[in-house]
Parts: sequence; C-alpha cells; structure tokens
Amino acid sequence: MTTAQPHILIVEDDAEIARGTSRFLTQTGYRVSVAPDGRSMDRIMKDMRVDLMLLDLMLPGEDGLSICRRLRAGTGIPIIMLTAMGEEMDRVVGLELGADDYLAKPFSTRELLARIRAVLRRRGENGSPDAGMRNGKLSFDGWLLDPATRQLHNRDGVKVVLTGAEFDLLAAFCERPRRVLTRDQLLDLTQGRAAGPFDRSIDTLVSRIRQKIEVDPKDPLYVQTVRLGGYMFTQEVKSS
Repeated sequence: MTTAQPHILIVEDDAEIARGTSRFLTQTGYRVSVAPDGRSMDRIMKDMRVDLMLLDLMLPGEDGLSICRRLRAGTGIPIIMLTAMGEEMDRVVGLELGADDYLAKPFSTRELLARIRAVLRRRGENGSPDAGMRNGKLSFDGWLLDPATRQLHNRDGVKVVLTGAEFDLLAAFCERPRRVLTRDQLLDLTQGRAAGPFDRSIDTLVSRIRQKIEVDPKDPLYVQTVRLGGYMFTQEVKSS
C-alpha cells in the first residue's frame, strides 16, 4: 500500500552530504533514512519499506555497483545512483546494472528533487501514474504486461523481473507498437527529460530488455533497431 509520504533511503558514507540531503528531502515532505554502507542498508530494508534509494557509487566495503547488482537480483526498488565520477562510462555501467537514473556530484537540490519526482511518478508513487499507464493489461505474442501491478509475465505465466526503468521503456514500446521511436522520444516518454549529446541510457535499457524477452538478444524479434531512426516494437499489442 502506497504511503502518503514516500520513504527514501540514502546510502552514502559522506556524513555531510548525507545529512544535508536528508534535511532537504525531509523539509520537502519525504520520509528519509540514512545508511553509511551496505550492511546498514540491509538492516533498514529488512524492517521498513523503501520507495526509492539514493545509492552512492563509492562506499566502504561493498560498493554501490555491487549493491545495485545484488538488489536487482531480487527487487525492483527504484535506484538513483550518486557519484563524484561523472564520466559517461560510469553512468552506463550503473544503468546496465539496473539503476533507474544517475546523478553526478556535486548536484543541485533542485535537480535531485526533479529526478526523484520523475522516478516516483513513473513508478506510480507520490502521484498518479502517467496517462499511458492507466490502460488495461497489454499482451503480445503470449506475453502479458500489467501496468497496474507493473509486472511482466512470459508465455508460461512466469513473472519476469524488470527494473522500473525497464518496465517504463517496455510499456512505452507496447503502447506505440510498430512505430519508429527515436531515442529522444523514448527519453521524453520514460524520463521526461531531453537526452544529452552522449546519452546512451536508452540503448542500455533496450539491451537489458532484449536479454529478458528475446529468444536471441543478438537477433531481436520484438525490439528492433531502425538505422538512423531509433527503435521499433514489431509485435501486435492487444489491450484488455
């Protein structure tokens, strides 16, 4: 059940950054917990529901990338990665491991708040889902995508775990089948912001989706690349 105040867990070992971010988010109306490392994070998550995680890349002990990989093996909790390393490769690695978004330090509180609200809005927390998400269940080639529960089931009825960003992108494809969608269009549909000149997040997400739904991800049937155009979801999609 969604609470009136989403709970954000900040996993950050820099006490000053954690304290300042926590204070700001609390004043903005969120419930906030802070963990300096992975073990503290695990204890908090065992006892409390977490609606979104701000996860630092460089942590003592288990680093942020390892934590992200571990969480993605069993949960779809939204993750925004925070790091002092702003290089594109760091961002791509984080997204490949399942992060929903990425913010390089130092960041403005306005930018952080915008990213948090966007991720929570896409997940249906802290507000109504996007208009496209209010439709019924979507089916294609025996697969079932349910916007209400944000779940995907394969032809055998087995649940396929998707991250929040993966679900949003697959839903965007299913709601616009057999149409060529550019990377900028897909970014706007799923993240509500324009792509940077080297933004590869859509390519990374498409690759991850293919790994989960395609028989041969290297020769995709469902999500095909359109040269100089973007991507197209090739299947007929029915809504029920």
